[in-house]
This record gives sequence, structure tokens and C-alpha cells, in this order.
Amino acid sequence: MADRKFYRKIFQGRKGARRFFFVLKIMGFGFLTLTFCSLLVFVFYAKDLPRPEKFTERQLFQSAKIYDRTGKVLLYEIYGEEKRTWVSLDAVPEFLKQAVIASEDANFYHHFGIDFRGVLRSILINLQLKKPVYGGSTIPQQLIRSTFFSAEKTLSRKAREIILALELDRRYSKNQILEWYLNQIPFGQNAYGVEAASQTYFQKSVSEISLTEAATLAALIQAPSYLSPYGEHKDELLSRGNRILDKMVQEGYLAKNASEEAKKTEIIFSQILQPIKAPHFVLWVKDYLETKYGEDFLKENGLKVYTSLDWDLQDWAEKVVKGRGEINKGYHAYNAALTAINPKTGEILAMVGSRDWYATSSYPKGCIPGENCLFDPHPNVALRGRQPGSAFKPFVYVTAFKNGYDDKYVVIDEETNFGIWGGEPYTPRNYDGKFRGPVTLRQALAQSLNVPSVKVLNDLAGLENSIQTAKDFGITTLTQPSSFYGLSIVLGGGEVKLLDMVSAYGVFATGGLSVPPVSVLKIEDFRGNIIEENKKTPKRVLDSEPIKIINSILSDNEARAPIFGLNSPMHFKDYQVAAKTGTTQDYRDGWIIGYTPSIVAGVWAGNNDNSSMSNEPGVVMAGPIWREFMDKALLKFPKETFQ
Repeated sequence: MADRKFYRKIFQGRKGARRFFFVLKIMGFGFLTLTFCSLLVFVFYAKDLPRPEKFTERQLFQSAKIYDRTGKVLLYEIYGEEKRTWVSLDAVPEFLKQAVIASEDANFYHHFGIDFRGVLRSILINLQLKKPVYGGSTIPQQLIRSTFFSAEKTLSRKAREIILALELDRRYSKNQILEWYLNQIPFGQNAYGVEAASQTYFQKSVSEISLTEAATLAALIQAPSYLSPYGEHKDELLSRGNRILDKMVQEGYLAKNASEEAKKTEIIFSQILQPIKAPHFVLWVKDYLETKYGEDFLKENGLKVYTSLDWDLQDWAEKVVKGRGEINKGYHAYNAALTAINPKTGEILAMVGSRDWYATSSYPKGCIPGENCLFDPHPNVALRGRQPGSAFKPFVYVTAFKNGYDDKYVVIDEETNFGIWGGEPYTPRNYDGKFRGPVTLRQALAQSLNVPSVKVLNDLAGLENSIQTAKDFGITTLTQPSSFYGLSIVLGGGEVKLLDMVSAYGVFATGGLSVPPVSVLKIEDFRGNIIEENKKTPKRVLDSEPIKIINSILSDNEARAPIFGLNSPMHFKDYQVAAKTGTTQDYRDGWIIGYTPSIVAGVWAGNNDNSSMSNEPGVVMAGPIWREFMDKALLKFPKETFQ
């Protein structure tokens, strides 16, 4: 009996063991089957996947940036569908990295591309909320998704996303993945990457943003369009930013008091419109770039365009033209323009094409912009043809000096009939209606006497030679035969551009050397390679001796005093400055151009529709604008005198 019980126990033990091993076999088979199926799924979805190495091979579209001469002031950005500027991870503030990690992937530095705890947590939260709010995607998953896949939500896409995220995390460092992510994710308003986002929303580089601004940028990642600060959900954006600050405290990135202080900081968002500085100059440069490189190339290849512009002088010029231009409206002069260059290099330092780019067109009874407006803000008058008045005279006088005459040569200032021009006798008058009898060429030019100047053109310089001199100096608009202009050209009878005139006066400033106007110093591609660089060099167009006489006359305050007085806007007590004014017939244009060996600046005042101003000369209409600009501009350059 006892033996039977003993054997029954043995039998039962063996039967249990068989059952146990059978279960083990089933589990092992199931594991192998699951592994095999997973492998099949991996192979199926991975066969057509793009390689993660494409992150290092692929060039993301980057916008072109137009800067001032220092490269520190962004004037304008040219972009297509994606506005982007690549920055290294080192340039991104630590608290922005931490804010992004805390809000998007708190376990970023500890998982291997997929965060299963995060996925489980998001599932539980979504079940509580009864809607799919949180996705649980890691930073590598988001990067893969934004780079290679569309926004479709399918099991197939998710499987591919996970596979590539695992492979991405295996191949590259966490910091490399984070740098790619921060430069690629969308932030709304066509801004991609943290630098473009910072410039768009705060008008500053990402390296300069505050903790509060960093948390706000991190908050935008979840839903850039919905949370836009320019839409109806700005409060939700700010609230999410505050929650991110709390999360940073929770993750140990931030002290509690720093978080509370950041929450109290007011955020000022920039205007929704794309900012533009020095608009007339920038759009002129933009036209040049588009003509040379094409619009698509500019929008996609991350060019950095370093212009010649001196932002301090440009900013000052805009303020002066706007302020003094408002005063000029009392003289029925509604517009003004200013241009300044460095005569030694031809580099344009400032260009203001109208009184105020942001103002509205004006005319007492309304106007059609571009047709009959007294003031039209957007046309760049610095590049438009206007008659220069007596500002053209120095080209005629220097031609006479080139022909062997000097400033002591005497002509008679008297009523003179120069024959039939334009079907009528040509008998010019001086500005004040008086005649002075014998005058030297110094007196005639310094006091801007009209009758002697016509005699200099007709008898000493020659019409064709004078026009050729102007062309040699850089005037580009005198394309008609000399007979078209006639003797009246010495009084400004041919249209010229303000930029050309300032550049041409630069030849006087340099003693006979000409450098065409320069607007772009260099252009770099997104890798830092120089693809264009200014290499213009001075070219001698006239011997220095005739130039010296012109410089002496135009800087001779006593010689011009009988007309302009001893304390005109052209006189500087501590600087040798040469200057010449101009006023056209019926007071349609007022000019002044002045220079030292280091800077040339010119101002035009008048109306867009070519209507007359009050009966005041250029020294009254343009002189105060020029003087106020030069007072500050001269301080930027060494004190020099002419040879």
C-alpha cells in the first residue's frame, strides 16, 4: 500500500513537470514567433527608409540675410516657405535647451530613441482626457517625423518613425540630435528653427533671449499655429510657457524663485509684419541680388549679404530727413532724400530715399501714388532723375581749370544774350537779379553766379567737354546729344540722380580718383564660403591740380559770404568742408552736396510730382538737413584737409 502511494507521487510529479515544460515550450515558441514577426515588421518597414546619415548630407533651405557692414544689424531677410537661420548648439542659451527638453522629452538624455514610459504616461493621460492630446513622441521621433514624413497618422508611419528614431539615436550623439532638432522644428510665421523664431517674434538673436522668452518659444513647439501670439490663443501660449517654467523646476533645471520671477516678466512680441531697416537701400540691394542670383536661389541657400551701410549713420540720416522734412512741409516741400558715401572706397554709408517710408502719400486733394503726389514714400528719389540746378556747376568749372584757366581768371557778370536756344533768346539771370561786373572764377563759383557760369561753359570749358567730364566722374543719366541740353546744363538743365551726384563729388574729395558706388561688401553662402566680394579699386579720371582749385573754392567761406553769409549751413568752424548748393527753375528742386576727404553727403528736397516749393533756394530747403547730418557724421572720421 505504501509502495503504491510512493509511485503515485512520483507519477504525479513527472506529469506536472511535463506540463511545466510544455508551458515553457509554448512561451518560448511564442517569444520566437513574436521576435520573428517583429523582425519581419522591421525589415518590411525599414527596406525603403531614408538613411539617418541624410541629416549630415542634406542642406535645409535657409533664407538670405542682408546685414549692415558689421554683420551685426539684420536689415532684411529673404525667404520662401521656410525662414531659417542655422545656429550651433553652443549659440543656444542653456535655459532654452532645458525648456525644450523639459516640455518635449524630459527623459531625452536617458532613453535610446524611444521613451516607453513616456508613451505609457501619454496613453494614461489621453484615457483620462478621453481624447488624443499627448503623443509621447521623443525628440528623435519628432525630428524624424518633421524631416522624412508627412503629418498623416497611420500605424505604418509610426512604425517607420520608431525604427528610424532608434537608428538615429544609435548613430549620433544626443547633442547632435538636439542641434538638428532646434534648427529644424517649425515655430509658425514661416519660422523654422530657434534663431528664425527668435528674430521673428522678438527681433533679436536667440543667444540674446531671456528665460521667459525661451519658455515661450518652447511652448510654441506643440502647436505653432494655434498658439500664435498674433492669434486668439495668446493667453494659452503664455500659460503653457508658465507650465514649462514649472516643469523646469521639477526637472532640476531651475530654482523656484527664478521661475516665479520669469513668470512676472512681460513679453513684448514684435509686429507681425516682417521688419525692414533702411528700406530704400535694402530693396535696391534686393533687386540687384535677385537679378544676379535669382529669387529661388536667394530664398533657399542661406546667403549672408554684408552691405556697405553704416547703421549708425543710416539711423541718424532717417531721423534727420524725417524731422527736417516735416518742417519743410511749411515751405511746400513734402519730400527729401539723402545719400552719403565714403569717397575713398565708393561704399554707400547711408541712403534715405524719401522723407518717411512708413508715411502715407500726400496731396491736398488726394493723389494716385506714383503719378500726382506731392509726397510718395516708397519711390527711392536717390535713384530717380531730378534737375540739379547749380550743383552741376563744379563739373563745368573743373573742365575749364583742366583747360588751363585758374580761379583768378576774370569774366564779366552782365546781362548777356547767348543766342537762340529752344527757339528763344537765352538770357539767364543771377539768383538775386543783380550783375556784378568783372568777377574772378573763384567768386563766380563760390557765389553761384549764373551768367558768369554760362560764359565759363560757352567760352572756357566747352559743352561737350563738360558733359564728358561729368560722365567720367560718374554721372550716368546724360545720354542725349550735347545739343539736347545746351548751355542751360551748367544751371542744371539735365536730369541726374542723387546717388550719381554724390559719387561724382567723391572724385573732388579724392583729388581725381573715381570709385563707382558700392552697396555690397561681400556675400557668403551657408557654409561661410565667399561667393562675391567687392574688389573695386580707384581709377584716376582727372589730374589733381584742377581738383585742388575746386576744393579750395567750395571750401572758401569768405568767397561765398556775399551770397550765403558767413554762418551758412556750409560753414564748419573746426573742419574744412567743401559744399555746393543747387536750385532749379521755379524752385522745383533744392540741393546741397558737401564733402571732406572722408565722406560725401548730398541732400535733395522737393515734391514727387515736380511741383514748385516756396521761393526758397537749396541752401534753405536742403541745407539744414545736410548740416544736421554732417554734424554727427564728421565725428566718425579723422579730421582731414584737402591737398
